[in-house]
Amino acid sequence: MKKWIGLVMALALIFTVAGAWAEEIQGKVRTVNPADRSIILEDGTQVWVAEGVPMDNVKEGTTVKASYEERDGKKIATSVQVMQ
Repeated sequence: MKKWIGLVMALALIFTVAGAWAEEIQGKVRTVNPADRSIILEDGTQVWVAEGVPMDNVKEGTTVKASYEERDGKKIATSVQVMQ
């Protein structure tokens, strides 16, 4: 019985972690708000940049590629790359 409980707990943990996988988005930056660490892309998508992720090269008009996770209904970027 203990083995089954352990197996069920392990599967629950796997499915919980699997839901937190990062997604990617790419687009041209329309607005940068350093005060709340957010970026709005030309398509209207708003992404908040996580603390510790540099955003000093992110400027209006640049194209960025960001990996993000959904947290409390917000897209939180875990990495931001300025495209050349």
